[in-house]
Amino acid sequence: MWKIYDELIDLIPEDLLVLDCMVGLHWTLIRSEKGIGAAMTLKGGQTGKELTSITGRPLKELAAYVKSWNMLQASLGQAAINSVLNTPSNIITITSQAVTKTAEPDEANAFAQFLPEIASKKVAVIGHFPNIESLGKICQLSILEREPQDGDYPDTASEYILPLQDYVFITGTAFINKTMPRLLELSGNAKIILVGPSVPISPVLFNYGVEALAGMVILDEKISWQVVQEGGKTKAFKQGGQMLCIRR
Repeated sequence: MWKIYDELIDLIPEDLLVLDCMVGLHWTLIRSEKGIGAAMTLKGGQTGKELTSITGRPLKELAAYVKSWNMLQASLGQAAINSVLNTPSNIITITSQAVTKTAEPDEANAFAQFLPEIASKKVAVIGHFPNIESLGKICQLSILEREPQDGDYPDTASEYILPLQDYVFITGTAFINKTMPRLLELSGNAKIILVGPSVPISPVLFNYGVEALAGMVILDEKISWQVVQEGGKTKAFKQGGQMLCIRR
């Protein structure tokens, strides 16, 4: 179960340090010598010794905390990983193309990009993304959510629903709460798309049946840092970042 995590951690160079850390109301940011990585701020899980003296410690050491059962520590670990993988330089390495800010949100919206493909298909979405229920007009939609809204299935329904789907969109926070390995396994019959700022952008994930990575790269570090510091939710990435979708 830990293999996917260990492979991501192994991508972090040994010589990098944590330059700065920000735990915001909605997002956690880690700044390294490669860039800034973001992950959703989750709380709860195992209690115990607090993680202190984050700034200055080896980045790879912090990245390993993505395996922690303390969800805040795991958020820090995921952000550390993303500070290397979700950067303009790494995207150039993967795609041979530079990341640029687009004025058309749908150009980088994973759901919008897949609209022609998912029409009339069985589609499951893990996580209640904004306005996601509108997809129900064109496909057979099932929304699974840890805190269900009207019409959502509880996330425990994954065992029954995911094996029957044609497409499955999974929130990147599933890496943090440790449900990702099982969700990928259950979705083996479907095309899998990982979605959200927490998604680590690495071709390694294509080896686990993933069809596309819809993650986020921070382009304006100052704006993103300030918005997260002030408790912002989506503004940090609408103004300071760029969503992008990379298919295998």
